[in-house]
Order: sequence, then structure tokens, then C-alpha cells
Amino acid sequence: MTPLRLALIVAVARNGVIGTDNTLPWRLSSDLKHFRSLTMGKPVLMGRKTWDSIGRPLPGRTVVVVSRNPDFAADGVEVASTLPDAIAIGNRVGHAMGAQEIMVAGGGTLYAALIGRADRLYVTEVDLAPAGDTIFPTIDPTQWRESSRASHPVSERDDTTFTFVTYDRR
Repeated sequence: MTPLRLALIVAVARNGVIGTDNTLPWRLSSDLKHFRSLTMGKPVLMGRKTWDSIGRPLPGRTVVVVSRNPDFAADGVEVASTLPDAIAIGNRVGHAMGAQEIMVAGGGTLYAALIGRADRLYVTEVDLAPAGDTIFPTIDPTQWRESSRASHPVSERDDTTFTFVTYDRR
């Protein structure tokens, strides 16, 4: 079985912040719709804290929660105790779903551990610089090339302007 492409999907502020107190430090309805469209029909890997912040399965996607706690269980999701196990589950489930990629949806620990293995990054650049306690790793331009960029104005359902950027590994 050929491994699926591994993609990280994240919204990042100008200062690298992606979260504070296990929540997003902004309201971007347009980005949530973008997240839904990019992850639909695919396996979505996330850490247990990210799972806790969402608190429910994502319709149309198989969620794989990575937790070191052997007693962790949640209805409607797959659970993995290690990243290799999570990726293996993602590949198995993704092939069964007909997906082309496994999506990694946070949090900071998973992003840091997997950015070196990822094939693609779906980044929403958020035009804010809030305080926060979770930071996305630096995107090294020697490792990544920008393949698309689309800027969006602020709307009534979004706190600020933002840009959708896709990076592919060089």
C-alpha cells in the first residue's frame, strides 16, 4: 500500500501563534469553511488537546486522536498511542476512503513532530499578532515552495483579513 501524502493544515498569526488556552485566538468563519472543504473525506490526525477543544467527531472525516494515555477513548474516533501508529491508521482509513492525503490538524506538538515528514502545508496566514501559548514551527523556505496564495478581505463573520497559502516540499 502506497503511503498517502501527509499534509498539515493550520491557521497561523503573523507572530506564529496558533492557539491560546486550547482555543483559537480569533474568529474566522471563512477559515473554518476552508478547513472543512480541505479535510472532507480524509483522515484527520490530531492530538488529544486539540480533540478536547473540538469535542466531537467531524462529519465526513475519520478523526485519529493521538494520546499517550492508554485509557483515552472517545466515541466516533480512532485512537493511536504513537505518531507512527496514527499515520498507519490514517493510511489504512484514507485508502479505504479513497483519499489522497492524511490531514494533520494540530496541535503544536504534532505540528512540530511532523513538519519534517509532511509533503504539503495548508496555511491560513491570519493578519493578527495575538498573545498565545502555542506556536507553529517556522516554515523553512529551503524546504518549502509556495504553490498557491489567495488573499481574503475581512467580512462580517471574520475578525480580520487572511490569506490561504499552500506550500509543497521542495
